[in-house]
Amino acid sequence: MTVLGNLAVDVIDGAAPSPGGCASFAGVALEYAGGTGQIVAMGAPQDHQLFSGVLDRFGSLVRIIDSDRTAGFRLDYVDVDHRAMSVTALGPIWGTAEIEMANPETTWVHLAPLLRTDFPTSTLALLAERGHRVAYDGQGLVRADRVGPLAVDRDYPQSLLRDISVLKLAEDEAVIVADGDFDEATAERLGVPEILVTLGSEGCDIYTEGAVVRVPAAWRVTGVQATGAGDMFTACYVASRAAGAGPVEAAERASGLVARELEKRLPVPSRDRA
Repeated sequence: MTVLGNLAVDVIDGAAPSPGGCASFAGVALEYAGGTGQIVAMGAPQDHQLFSGVLDRFGSLVRIIDSDRTAGFRLDYVDVDHRAMSVTALGPIWGTAEIEMANPETTWVHLAPLLRTDFPTSTLALLAERGHRVAYDGQGLVRADRVGPLAVDRDYPQSLLRDISVLKLAEDEAVIVADGDFDEATAERLGVPEILVTLGSEGCDIYTEGAVVRVPAAWRVTGVQATGAGDMFTACYVASRAAGAGPVEAAERASGLVARELEKRLPVPSRDRA
């Protein structure tokens, strides 16, 4: 499985800039899932140093393509479960030239957009024409591409869904896409064969062939901010699917990975298995 996405310079709770974007969090997921994997990310050369720890940690698993700019975000946590986000810089756009430079050679390709314009409809069509199965992080459907407080809406082009095999939506994104409660009828209307709606500590719902299955979370990890958890979950899920796992098994593996990684952020590891 190949992950494509933009690097991001994150400022969390006013601290020093830190590495963000799916590339900063997906490496551990690909290592855990096993199989053939690659992460290709775009960012401006002047920002590469910020991601040296990611490159040192994952080596050849991560490749950075130069671009004219790097995406930027500010994240301010009200508490561990709620945050305010602002876009400080728009990232580059993946077009034909960028796909050719990335040259993914795996059957599965996971697109990790930070904003709606990162991967245009034409780019998804190109990947499908190349014979790839495309997974897509649904935050790219609802996040508007403008600097300032993060704006979300459902003004994405319907054609964007045409070439997607797996769509992942966080619970709040699913509400926006559905314009209300997300259910089997919504999944059927979207027309994507496999849709995951993640529900935080409640697990996730998987919509396939007109039915929905709830997969509980592995266990609850409380008292820790969860930046990157969605990236880890989706990358592990897609990598597991690429390795032959079914949707439920892939979700269970991804949930277990995220719980373990979030525990590492606690001063003293603790589990709430209630």
